[in-house]
Amino acid sequence: MVVSRPSLLLLTAFSAAVAVVGNTVGLAATVTEGAAAEAPTSRLGAAIASDISERDKAAARRNRALDLREQAAQAAESRLRAAPQPAGATPAGEAPAAGPDQYDDLARIYQVMKPAAAAVVLEQLDLDVQMRVAQKMRERSTAMILAAMTPKGAAALTMAMARRRAAAPAPSPALAAATAPRR
Repeated sequence: MVVSRPSLLLLTAFSAAVAVVGNTVGLAATVTEGAAAEAPTSRLGAAIASDISERDKAAARRNRALDLREQAAQAAESRLRAAPQPAGATPAGEAPAAGPDQYDDLARIYQVMKPAAAAVVLEQLDLDVQMRVAQKMRERSTAMILAAMTPKGAAALTMAMARRRAAAPAPSPALAAATAPRR
Protein backbone atom coordinates (compact mmCIF):
# COMPACT_ATOMS: atom_id res chain seq x y z
CA MET A 1 0.00 0.00 0.00
CA VAL A 2 1.43 3.37 -0.99
CA VAL A 3 0.39 6.24 1.24
CA SER A 4 0.76 9.52 -0.51
CA ARG A 5 1.59 12.60 1.44
CA PRO A 6 -0.29 15.80 0.64
CA SER A 7 1.74 18.30 -1.29
CA LEU A 8 3.08 21.47 0.29
CA LEU A 9 0.94 23.58 -2.04
CA LEU A 10 -2.20 21.76 -0.93
CA LEU A 11 -1.34 22.20 2.75
CA THR A 12 -0.53 25.87 2.20
CA ALA A 13 -3.84 26.45 0.40
CA PHE A 14 -5.72 24.70 3.18
CA SER A 15 -4.01 26.70 5.93
CA ALA A 16 -4.62 29.94 4.01
CA ALA A 17 -8.31 29.06 3.73
CA VAL A 18 -8.50 28.32 7.44
CA ALA A 19 -6.75 31.61 8.24
CA VAL A 20 -9.13 33.56 6.01
CA VAL A 21 -12.15 31.97 7.65
CA GLY A 22 -10.73 32.57 11.11
CA ASN A 23 -9.91 36.21 10.39
CA THR A 24 -13.33 36.76 8.87
CA VAL A 25 -15.09 35.28 11.89
CA GLY A 26 -12.98 37.42 14.20
CA LEU A 27 -13.68 40.54 12.16
CA ALA A 28 -17.39 39.77 12.00
CA ALA A 29 -17.50 39.35 15.77
CA THR A 30 -15.88 42.76 16.35
CA VAL A 31 -18.16 44.43 13.78
CA THR A 32 -21.32 43.04 15.37
CA GLU A 33 -20.16 44.00 18.87
CA GLY A 34 -19.01 47.51 17.99
CA ALA A 35 -21.47 48.58 15.34
CA ALA A 36 -24.44 46.40 16.30
CA ALA A 37 -24.70 45.08 12.71
CA GLU A 38 -25.03 48.54 11.12
CA ALA A 39 -24.73 48.85 7.36
CA PRO A 40 -21.46 50.40 6.13
CA THR A 41 -21.75 54.18 5.98
CA SER A 42 -19.03 54.83 3.41
CA ARG A 43 -17.89 53.46 0.08
CA LEU A 44 -14.77 52.09 1.75
CA GLY A 45 -16.88 50.20 4.30
CA ALA A 46 -19.05 48.78 1.53
CA ALA A 47 -15.96 47.73 -0.46
CA ILE A 48 -14.47 46.03 2.58
CA ALA A 49 -17.72 44.21 3.30
CA SER A 50 -17.99 42.99 -0.30
CA ASP A 51 -14.34 41.88 -0.27
CA ILE A 52 -14.93 39.93 2.92
CA SER A 53 -17.98 38.21 1.48
CA GLU A 54 -16.04 37.39 -1.72
CA ARG A 55 -13.22 35.91 0.36
CA ASP A 56 -15.70 33.87 2.40
CA LYS A 57 -17.25 32.49 -0.77
CA ALA A 58 -13.81 31.70 -2.26
CA ALA A 59 -12.72 29.98 0.97
CA ALA A 60 -15.90 27.92 1.00
CA ARG A 61 -15.32 26.91 -2.64
CA ARG A 62 -11.71 25.92 -1.87
CA ASN A 63 -12.81 23.92 1.17
CA ARG A 64 -15.46 22.11 -0.89
CA ALA A 65 -12.89 21.37 -3.61
CA LEU A 66 -10.42 20.03 -1.02
CA ASP A 67 -13.12 17.85 0.53
CA LEU A 68 -14.08 16.48 -2.88
CA ARG A 69 -10.44 15.71 -3.72
CA GLU A 70 -9.97 13.93 -0.43
CA GLN A 71 -13.14 11.89 -0.96
CA ALA A 72 -12.06 11.00 -4.51
CA ALA A 73 -8.62 9.90 -3.27
CA GLN A 74 -10.18 7.77 -0.53
CA ALA A 75 -12.62 6.21 -3.00
CA ALA A 76 -9.81 5.42 -5.44
CA GLU A 77 -7.73 3.90 -2.67
CA SER A 78 -10.61 1.72 -1.52
CA ARG A 79 -11.27 0.60 -5.13
CA LEU A 80 -7.61 -0.35 -5.47
CA ARG A 81 -7.73 -2.34 -2.26
CA ALA A 82 -10.93 -4.09 -3.31
CA ALA A 83 -9.78 -4.81 -6.88
CA PRO A 84 -8.99 -8.48 -7.47
CA GLN A 85 -5.35 -9.30 -8.22
CA PRO A 86 -4.69 -10.53 -11.76
CA ALA A 87 -3.46 -14.13 -12.07
CA GLY A 88 0.10 -13.05 -12.98
CA ALA A 89 0.39 -10.46 -10.22
CA THR A 90 3.06 -10.92 -7.61
CA PRO A 91 2.32 -10.73 -3.89
CA ALA A 92 3.06 -7.50 -2.07
CA GLY A 93 6.73 -7.03 -1.30
CA GLU A 94 8.03 -8.94 -4.31
CA ALA A 95 9.40 -7.17 -7.34
CA PRO A 96 7.47 -7.98 -10.52
CA ALA A 97 9.41 -9.54 -13.34
CA ALA A 98 9.89 -6.73 -15.82
CA GLY A 99 10.70 -7.31 -19.45
CA PRO A 100 13.06 -5.20 -21.52
CA ASP A 101 10.22 -3.13 -22.96
CA GLN A 102 9.01 -2.29 -19.44
CA TYR A 103 12.41 -0.80 -18.60
CA ASP A 104 12.26 1.25 -21.81
CA ASP A 105 8.86 2.58 -20.78
CA LEU A 106 10.10 3.36 -17.27
CA ALA A 107 13.19 5.08 -18.67
CA ARG A 108 11.00 7.31 -20.85
CA ILE A 109 8.79 8.16 -17.87
CA TYR A 110 11.74 9.12 -15.66
CA GLN A 111 13.36 11.15 -18.47
CA VAL A 112 10.20 13.26 -18.78
CA MET A 113 10.02 13.93 -15.03
CA LYS A 114 11.93 16.75 -13.40
CA PRO A 115 15.29 15.38 -12.21
CA ALA A 116 14.68 16.17 -8.54
CA ALA A 117 11.31 14.41 -8.50
CA ALA A 118 12.64 11.48 -10.51
CA ALA A 119 15.60 11.09 -8.15
CA VAL A 120 13.37 10.86 -5.08
CA VAL A 121 11.23 8.14 -6.67
CA LEU A 122 14.11 6.29 -8.32
CA GLU A 123 16.00 6.00 -5.02
CA GLN A 124 13.06 4.11 -3.52
CA LEU A 125 13.31 1.34 -6.15
CA ASP A 126 15.36 -1.84 -5.97
CA LEU A 127 18.99 -1.27 -7.01
CA ASP A 128 18.70 -3.70 -9.93
CA VAL A 129 15.64 -1.86 -11.25
CA GLN A 130 17.40 1.50 -10.77
CA MET A 131 20.38 0.25 -12.75
CA ARG A 132 18.32 -1.18 -15.62
CA VAL A 133 16.19 1.95 -15.91
CA ALA A 134 19.27 4.21 -15.79
CA GLN A 135 20.96 2.18 -18.53
CA LYS A 136 17.94 2.67 -20.80
CA MET A 137 17.92 6.44 -20.26
CA ARG A 138 19.85 9.06 -22.17
CA GLU A 139 23.17 9.89 -20.50
CA ARG A 140 22.21 13.52 -19.86
CA SER A 141 18.98 12.54 -18.12
CA THR A 142 20.78 9.94 -16.03
CA ALA A 143 23.41 12.49 -15.04
CA MET A 144 20.81 15.07 -13.98
CA ILE A 145 18.94 12.50 -11.91
CA LEU A 146 22.16 11.23 -10.30
CA ALA A 147 23.03 14.84 -9.41
CA ALA A 148 19.66 15.23 -7.68
CA MET A 149 19.97 11.95 -5.71
CA THR A 150 21.48 11.68 -2.26
CA PRO A 151 25.23 11.02 -2.39
CA LYS A 152 24.77 7.52 -0.96
CA GLY A 153 22.05 6.61 -3.48
CA ALA A 154 23.99 8.07 -6.41
CA ALA A 155 27.14 6.20 -5.39
CA ALA A 156 25.27 2.89 -5.06
CA LEU A 157 23.65 3.29 -8.48
CA THR A 158 26.94 4.30 -10.08
CA MET A 159 28.73 1.30 -8.60
CA ALA A 160 25.99 -1.05 -9.80
CA MET A 161 26.20 0.41 -13.30
CA ALA A 162 30.00 0.14 -13.26
CA ARG A 163 29.84 -3.51 -12.16
CA ARG A 164 27.38 -4.24 -14.95
CA ARG A 165 29.68 -2.66 -17.53
CA ALA A 166 32.69 -4.47 -16.07
CA ALA A 167 30.82 -7.76 -16.39
CA ALA A 168 30.43 -7.15 -20.14
CA PRO A 169 32.99 -9.02 -22.28
CA ALA A 170 36.34 -7.29 -21.96
CA PRO A 171 38.58 -6.79 -25.00
CA SER A 172 41.31 -9.32 -25.52
CA PRO A 173 44.58 -8.67 -23.57
CA ALA A 174 46.53 -8.17 -26.80
CA LEU A 175 44.06 -5.46 -27.95
CA ALA A 176 44.11 -3.83 -24.52
CA ALA A 177 47.94 -3.71 -24.52
CA ALA A 178 48.00 -2.25 -28.05
CA THR A 179 45.53 0.54 -27.18
CA ALA A 180 46.94 1.36 -23.74
CA PRO A 181 48.75 4.72 -23.47
CA ARG A 182 52.51 4.45 -23.21
CA ARG A 183 54.52 6.32 -20.64
